[in-house]
Amino acid sequence: MKDWQGKRYWLVGASDGLGAALAQKLSRAGAEVILSARSEDKLAALAASLPGKASYQAIDVADTESVKAAAAAVGAVDGVVFLAGVYWPFGAKEWDADQATAMADVNFTGLVRVMGQVVPAMVARDAGHIVITSSLTGFRGLPGSIGYTASKAGTMSLAECMYADLRKTGVQVQVVNPGFIKTQLTAKNDFKMPFLMEAEDAAQEMFEHMNTESFKKSFPWLFSWLFRASQVLPDWLYFRIFS
Repeated sequence: MKDWQGKRYWLVGASDGLGAALAQKLSRAGAEVILSARSEDKLAALAASLPGKASYQAIDVADTESVKAAAAAVGAVDGVVFLAGVYWPFGAKEWDADQATAMADVNFTGLVRVMGQVVPAMVARDAGHIVITSSLTGFRGLPGSIGYTASKAGTMSLAECMYADLRKTGVQVQVVNPGFIKTQLTAKNDFKMPFLMEAEDAAQEMFEHMNTESFKKSFPWLFSWLFRASQVLPDWLYFRIFS
């Protein structure tokens, strides 16, 4: 179990859903929490509801200057958790160029922008904690998921690259791959979502992982095995099953 007392954690994408639930857990554990997202009203309300020291800084992860300004305003942190994401469900036959680009630009490139502002300082002082939120969908391409699945595969791959580079330093890198979480994003789905989790339960899984030295956690456990096992299936069988 980590000692969270007095540690400063920057949660990017924390105005509601999983981010808001995780902020509550970190705050109760004793960490100072800095909340970031685009909606200042939601951030202010969440910061006021937290039991510990909390503040907020508006950010648009799709805008490089906004990310630079937010990082400068937040200052040095002990940890950063990237949770920002957007989602629209559609496949290649109904391709929406604007929405597909937005998913890539927020979910993946937004992560790259934020990491560019925090990783060099952590490496320089040989200390820090980086937590990246990917998804079970990132393990392999899925039908009807243009933009989202590809962007989450990118976040997973980036986390793996960072872990490979930093695992023997004082900078800890972790990634979490959740399944379906009941949020305003998954409310857009018109299909039954197996193993659908409440944000509170998913945040507990994430917080428990953050207390370990392990790199990757995929959950719910049983559901995650379906996605992990899919990686070893030959293409002809995988696409016959999943398409």
